Amino acid sequence: MENNITTISREELEELREAFGKIDIDNSGYVSDYELQDLFKEASLPLPGYKVREIVEKIIVVTDSNKDGKINFEEFVSIIQELKSKDVSKSFRKSINKKQGITAIGGTSAISSEGTQHSYSEEEKVAFVNWINKALQDDPDCKHLLPMNPSDASLFKSLADGILLCKMINFSQPDTIDERAINKKKLTPFTVSENLNLALNSASAIGCTVVNIGSQDLQEGKPHLVLGLLWQIIKVGLFADIEISRNEALIALLNEGEELDQLMKLSPEDLLLRWVNYHLANAGWQKITNFSQDIKDSRAYYHLLNEIAPKGDDPEQLPIKIDFTGFHDKNDLRRAEYMLQQADKLGCRQFVTPADVVAGNPKLNLAFVANLFNTYPALHKPDNSSYDLNLLEGESKEERTFRNWMNSLGVSPYVNHLYSDLSDALIIFQLYDMTRVPVNWSHVNKPPYSLLGGNMKKIENCNYAVELGKTKAKFSLVGIAGHDLNEGNPTLTLALVWQLMRRYTLNVLSDLGEGEKVNDEIIIKWVNQTLAKANKKTSIISFKDRSISTSLPVLDLIDAIAPKAVRPEMVKREDLSYQDKLNNAKYAISVARKIGARIYALPDDLVEVKPKMVMTVFACLMGRGLNRIK
Repeated sequence: MENNITTISREELEELREAFGKIDIDNSGYVSDYELQDLFKEASLPLPGYKVREIVEKIIVVTDSNKDGKINFEEFVSIIQELKSKDVSKSFRKSINKKQGITAIGGTSAISSEGTQHSYSEEEKVAFVNWINKALQDDPDCKHLLPMNPSDASLFKSLADGILLCKMINFSQPDTIDERAINKKKLTPFTVSENLNLALNSASAIGCTVVNIGSQDLQEGKPHLVLGLLWQIIKVGLFADIEISRNEALIALLNEGEELDQLMKLSPEDLLLRWVNYHLANAGWQKITNFSQDIKDSRAYYHLLNEIAPKGDDPEQLPIKIDFTGFHDKNDLRRAEYMLQQADKLGCRQFVTPADVVAGNPKLNLAFVANLFNTYPALHKPDNSSYDLNLLEGESKEERTFRNWMNSLGVSPYVNHLYSDLSDALIIFQLYDMTRVPVNWSHVNKPPYSLLGGNMKKIENCNYAVELGKTKAKFSLVGIAGHDLNEGNPTLTLALVWQLMRRYTLNVLSDLGEGEKVNDEIIIKWVNQTLAKANKKTSIISFKDRSISTSLPVLDLIDAIAPKAVRPEMVKREDLSYQDKLNNAKYAISVARKIGARIYALPDDLVEVKPKMVMTVFACLMGRGLNRIK
C-alpha cells in the first residue's frame, strides 16, 4: 500500500483526503462501501451510476484488504491511483477547488502520521451562527455569548465553555439535559470540562455520532469537529417532527396505491422531498429530485413558498402574499436574493444565502426546507380514516434509545426507523464488528439490491446475523429466525438488539478490568462496595430493586465516584411523589453524563425500574469509577 501512496503527489493526496473526510464525517478513518458512491459524487466524477457500482465492487474485491466491508483511506487511495490515467484525481482536485468558502486549517489525521489539512465550510459556520443566535436569543444564561458575529471565529470561542452546546441540545431535543447540572457561574477549567462532557454524552444519547471527539477538541474550538457536531445536533431538532407518528398530516403525501407502512419507512430527507413535490405538483411545476442541482435557480422555491404561505382562510393567520417579481430575473444570484426576501416574510430566512442556493449546497438547502416545513407545513390530514392507527403510535422510548445508541456509534446508513432499517442486517453486522463478534464480510450481501430477488439477499443476511448471534456471540436467540429480523418482528428484533447493547457495555467494563469477564453479580457487588466505602446508606439487591425508582442509589454512587458532582440541595430524599422521583432521575442521568458516563437510558427507565436499562446505568458508572482509579 505504501508504494501506491508515494506515486500520488502530496497535493493530490491532500485533496483525496479532503474528499474522503467529507464523507467520513465522524472521523472514524473509514467509510463503508455504499458511502463510496457519495464519495465519488463529492468528487463530481463524470461517471454513470453503473460505472460507479463497478468501481465500488472493484474496491471491495481488490483493495478491501481486511475484507471488513469498510474502506480506509489507504485502500481508497490505491484504487484512485489505478484510475489516475482516467483523470479521476484531477476531477477530485477540480471539485474541491470549486468549493467556495472552504477554509483550510492545519491539523493531523488519525489515519496517517503525515500532517494533513482539515477544512471547514465558511457557509456552514455563518448558517449555524445565525440559527443559534435566533434560537437562544432570549436565554439569560447565554447573554454573555450572544449574539455571535457570523463573519469571525467567535462561534468556536463561544462554544468552548459548553453552555451553548448544552442549550442547543435542549433546543433540538427538549429535556435531554437537566439545566441544574450545567455549570453556569464562576467557571474553572474543570467545570468547563464537565459541561463539555455533559454536552458530548447528551449529544450521544440523542443519536449524534461523537466518535473521536473529546472535550479538549471542543475547548480548543477545532472547527471541523465543532461544525460536524453542531450540524448533527441542529438536524435532530429540524427532523424531530418530520415523522408521521408526530405529524399525521404527512399522510397527505401518500402516493396512489401506496400503503401507509411504506410511507412510514421513508427517511426525513425523503419525506421532505416528497413534501416539496406535493406542493410543486399543486402549483403545476416540475418535480425536484434533490436539494442541490434542482433548486439552484430558486424557481421551485418560489412556487413552494407561494403554496405554503397563509392564504387568509385561517382567522388566526394573516395572509402573506409571495411576490413573483424576481422570478423572471435573468441573474441567478439576484433571483435567489428576491426569493429569500419572500421567505423572510414567512420568518424563514435561515440557513442559506443567495450564494448557497445558487451553489446548490445540499446540507444548507436541506436545513432551509426543513425549517420551512416546521413553520408552514400546509398539509391537511385526509378525512379517510381507514388507516391502521397502530402504525401511527410511533416508536417506544426503548426503541428510540436503541436507535440513538446505534447512531451514536456511527453505523451507516443512519437508522431512522429501527425495524425497517435493520431488515437487511447490515447495521447488525456493523454492531457485531464493534462488539468483537467476527463477521465474514464476504458472506454479506450489500446494496444496491435488485428488485428481483433483492429481498432474498436481505433474508440471507438476516439468517447469517442470527447464526452469528447464536454461534459466535453466544446470545440467547431461541425462536428467532432470519425472516423475523427481515420482517421487523418487534419483540424478536429487540431481543437481539438488547443483547448487542449489553455486550457492548460489558466489553467496555471488561477492557477496564484487563479482560476479566463481567456479569450482573460483579456489577452489583461493585456498586454496593463502592457505596459502603463512601459511607452511603443506600444499596441494591438487584437491578429490579424498587429503591432504584428514587434514583438515590444512583446519585449516591455518583457522589462516591466523583465527590462534589452532586449538589445535595438538588436531591429530594423523603416523601417522594412521582414528580420528585422523575426530577431525581433527570438530575442523576445528567450528572452521570457530566462526570463522563455515556448513558443512553432515560429518566423514566430509573423511575419505572426497567432492569435492562438500569443495568446499563450502573455499568457505565462502574466504568467511570474504574477509569478514575486507573
